[in-house]
Amino acid sequence: MNITFRCDPKLIDLLPQPVPAKTLLPAWLRQMAPRAASSVHQRSIRTVKQCPPFVDAMTHGFMLLLPCDVRVRAGEFSWDWPLPPLTLAGHPRAPLSFHVPEQIAGSPLARGKQSAIKFNSFWTIELEPGWSLLAMHPVNRDDLPFRLVTGLVDADRFNAVGINFPAVWVDPDFDGVLARGTPIAQCCAVPREAPTLVCEPMSGAHVAGYDALAEKIMSGPGVYRKGYRSKRGPA
Repeated sequence: MNITFRCDPKLIDLLPQPVPAKTLLPAWLRQMAPRAASSVHQRSIRTVKQCPPFVDAMTHGFMLLLPCDVRVRAGEFSWDWPLPPLTLAGHPRAPLSFHVPEQIAGSPLARGKQSAIKFNSFWTIELEPGWSLLAMHPVNRDDLPFRLVTGLVDADRFNAVGINFPAVWVDPDFDGVLARGTPIAQCCAVPREAPTLVCEPMSGAHVAGYDALAEKIMSGPGVYRKGYRSKRGPA
């Protein structure tokens, strides 16, 4: 799978490039204790830091990054990001734009009269034929003060212009800087062809396999990680 990113020639040396998600694990995960005392279990138990599906979801795909610092104070957004004249007519120059509240009214995303924000795209994204781009909030990143709205785009066909990423701001008390390089969208390529869903009762072999694996899991930790998890390549 090749994913091709393109930008205005005048921006190629100014923009942070998309990066594999595995290179951008948050500091809180690295600093998190691998085990913690549990009053329910009366012993030390493993934390999500040692849960491969939790971590692997965070490392899957690639991240698009905020192109400049954005100052947020009392619900107002500002930035100081002087750009040179661009090659492309009608190309965005601001890191953010907005959706009026009416566009999300009646949905769980609505927050009264609060507008939704939109992260403007400075990269076009081209996928191979038959693949679509799933864009979502960076996985397990509830520490970020916004929530990206999940979207699916047929980026094998729609790739002459950038894809913008709407989000809702969820931290009204945030007062600070959303730093350049903050992950704003985690994306992955997904096949567009719908799968065939097959539901059937377990055979004798499946029952035996279930019982054997369940017994292994109950006997000690690390069964999935040691015997079933695919090794991820270097970033």
